Amino acid sequence: MRAEVADGGEAQGGRVAALSPRDAEVLAFERRWWRYAGAKDQAVRELFDLSPTRYYQVLNALIDTPEALAHDPVLVKRLRRMRSSRQRARSARRLGVQP
Repeated sequence: MRAEVADGGEAQGGRVAALSPRDAEVLAFERRWWRYAGAKDQAVRELFDLSPTRYYQVLNALIDTPEALAHDPVLVKRLRRMRSSRQRARSARRLGVQP
């Protein structure tokens, strides 16, 4: 499978490794989590046997990989934008600046 990474370069000699089954499941869950009845945190516990904090650590590391970008570019870019927006809002609050 040939794919380019976000910075325009290529990963590992022009090939991007496949995602692990768990990583693919995490991306699939993020794509459809709103379909689950109840809180997202509860669904994360039931499906992945992870605490919500650990799940978000895994997700944040995952969306920074070229493999995730190659697997689902639209979702990964959306998740990156959302994360960046939250980081800017947190920084603005800390500095007392209105976003």
